[in-house]
Order: sequence, then C-alpha cells, then structure tokens
Amino acid sequence: MHFITLASALLATSALAAPSWHRYDHGKPAPSSPFLFTSTYTVIANPNEVINTTGSPVPGQPGAIGYFNYGINSQLDVICYNITLKGVKGPYQSLALTATHIHQANKGFAGPPRIAFPNPIGDDNIRRSVGCLTGPFRTGINASGVDTGTGLKVAHIEANPANFFTDTHVMAFSQGAVRGQLG
Repeated sequence: MHFITLASALLATSALAAPSWHRYDHGKPAPSSPFLFTSTYTVIANPNEVINTTGSPVPGQPGAIGYFNYGINSQLDVICYNITLKGVKGPYQSLALTATHIHQANKGFAGPPRIAFPNPIGDDNIRRSVGCLTGPFRTGINASGVDTGTGLKVAHIEANPANFFTDTHVMAFSQGAVRGQLG
C-alpha cells in the first residue's frame, strides 16, 4: 500500500513539475505513465535465505530485513522500486555496478544479477532507495564477455517470478545480507 501511495505521490509531483507531460500533440495521446503496472511484487527478504555460489546456505546479516517493492510495466520494459533495508550494517560490496539486485535463479540456487538497483541510502538502522529503471539493463558483471543484464526484459520476471530473487550485499556479508524470492 505504501508503494502505491509513493508511486502516486511521485506521479503527482512529476505532473506539477512538468505540466506539459499530459498534453496532446497533434492528436496523439500523451506518453503512458510508468506507474501503470502490469504486475507488482512485495518481497520480505531475510538473512536465512542467503546461499553461496554453489547453493549452500550461508549466514546473512543477523537481525537484518529487506522490504523490496517492485512495480513492473512490461509494455514499456520499466521496473519501479521502493526498497527499505532495516538493520543492514556496513558498507556495500559487490563486483556489480551496485550491491542491490534482482538475480535469476530459483529458491535455493545461485544465479547472476540481471538488474542492479541504486543502493539504498541511510544509516545502519534504515536505508531506502526509490525510483524506476528502464531496459536495457546493465549489471557490470561480464564474466562471459556479455553483461548479465543483457537480454532481460521485465516480462521475463512476470512470466516466472519464482525464477528470480532480490538481495543486497555488504562487505561483512558478501554473499548477501538478505535475500527473498519474487514468487
């Protein structure tokens, strides 16, 4: 509910800042808003679901929890995010562009990051990140010579959300502070 309220507030603020957004130009409708979602996901990520690259459970950050809210518009290849981390302590660490991701893998398996989100900011008690990203996506991981975000469409997430998880990494818990499946 907070995510929908926040998305509405962002849309209203944008409309005030740029009133020409919703005008018609030569009989063409104004561009669609990315806040019209074709799907939404609410994930509560915890330290007990973290695994290493071989699929073995490893400890995440004790007491940490992540609230990952995603809104997808697959027609525009847009994903909006509202991420709140509680009790995630220490500096972020990842080989990717950021340390907060959606990875492609089923529960209990490791998989490559497919989308890199701006790391939530704040203190060791609460960190937040809110915004939207539009494909094509880039992660900065090029192990095989191709970025692991290449080819991902948010429609792939809609088609099989159980095949995707979200997480964040910090220096003391480089395998993940918290993790949670989208479906």
